[in-house]
Amino acid sequence: MNYQLKRKTSIVSLIFVVTVQTVFQIFTQPVYSQTKPDQNKSDAIYQALSEIVNDGKAPGIIAAIISSEGVIAVGSAGVRKVGAEIPLTCTDIIHLGSCTKAMTSAMLATLVADGKLSWDMKLIEAIPELKKSIHSDFYNITLWELLTHRAGIPKNPRDWGAYKEKDIKERRLAILKENLSTSSAAKIGEFNYSNFGYMIAACMSEKITGLSWESLMKQRLFEPLGMSSAGFGEPDEHNNLDQPWGHNKWGGRWEPSRSYDAESLGPAGEIHCTIEDWAKFISLQLSPQNLILDSTYLKKLTEPVGFYAGGWGIAEQPWAKGKVLTHNGSNGIWYVTVMVAPKLDRAFIVVTNSCNFGVTENLCIDIMTKLIKISNNI
Repeated sequence: MNYQLKRKTSIVSLIFVVTVQTVFQIFTQPVYSQTKPDQNKSDAIYQALSEIVNDGKAPGIIAAIISSEGVIAVGSAGVRKVGAEIPLTCTDIIHLGSCTKAMTSAMLATLVADGKLSWDMKLIEAIPELKKSIHSDFYNITLWELLTHRAGIPKNPRDWGAYKEKDIKERRLAILKENLSTSSAAKIGEFNYSNFGYMIAACMSEKITGLSWESLMKQRLFEPLGMSSAGFGEPDEHNNLDQPWGHNKWGGRWEPSRSYDAESLGPAGEIHCTIEDWAKFISLQLSPQNLILDSTYLKKLTEPVGFYAGGWGIAEQPWAKGKVLTHNGSNGIWYVTVMVAPKLDRAFIVVTNSCNFGVTENLCIDIMTKLIKISNNI
C-alpha cells in the first residue's frame, strides 16, 4: 500500500458505546471474579472464533475476557500469515493501533502525578520556543484538550514520515512546527479526533523530561507493570514469522502486509504487546490498587469532556453499574477493540490481524456480544 493511502486509512473511528447498548441487555446476571483461566469459557471462545476464520472473514483472530486478576478466558483461531499456515496463538504479539492512546494518557498521568506536567499546562509553557514558529491560535491549548481531542488540531499532519534524518524527538517537534504554522479549520473546544494531537502531547513530555516518548513508555508504564512483550511498530519486524503479520483485502482475498505507519505517529497508535500484557494495563481501571497511579489520576483519565476522556470513549450504562470505557484501533491491516466495565471487574478484547473497513468493525461487535454471553454463562 502506498504511504498516502495508508495515512488516510490510519484515521480510526471510535466504537461509540451507544451503538452497542443493546448488546449489553444480555447482562442480566451478576459476574464474579475468577482466580484462574476457565477452560470451558476458553473453548467456547475458540469455537466462536473458528467460525469467523472458516467463513473467511479474518485470517486470524484472538478474543479474551479479562478481570483485575488478568486473563480469565482466551481463544485464538486462524493463522499468523495467509500462505504460511502457522497458527495464530493466544500468546502472540498484537498491534494495538489507537488503543495506544489510553497508554500514552496513562504515562502522561504519571508525569502529572510527579509534578512535571499538569492537565492545564499550555503548549507554549511546555515548549516555549514554539511561540516563534506556530500560529497564535495554538499558544494556549492544554495537555487535557489534546488528550480529549478538543485542541483544534488537524486529524493528521501532512506527512508523518517527514524529517527522517532527525532524532525521533526532534522529528516530532519539526512536524509539530511545520503543521501548526497556520490556523486549523478545526475549532478549539469542539471534538475533532486527532492522532496528531496525541503526538503533540507526547512532544510536551519529551521537552519537559528530555526523554523520548518511547523511553518514557518503557520506564513509566511497561517496566512497572511487567509488560515485557510491549514495544513499538511491527510485531514481526525480523520477517521470520515468529509473530503475526497484518492483512488487508484486495480483490476479495486477504493479502499479507508489512505496511506500518511512521515512527512519529507512535503516541497515537504504534504500541504492540501480547493479550496478557495488555490485560496488565487494562487492570489499572479494574483494580483499586496498582504500582504506578493512585485513584485520583486514574479517575481523571475516565472523566470525559463530552464522551471522550484520556484515551477512552466513555458512557454511563445501567448494565455496567457505571462507566463503560471503550476504544478501537486500526492501522489498516490490524483491527482491535476493547470494552471495560470497571464496576463489574470485566473487560473484553477482540483482535484480528486484518482489516476490511466497514466489515471488520461489525464482526468484532458480534464477537464482543458472544464474549459477554460466555462471561455470563448465557
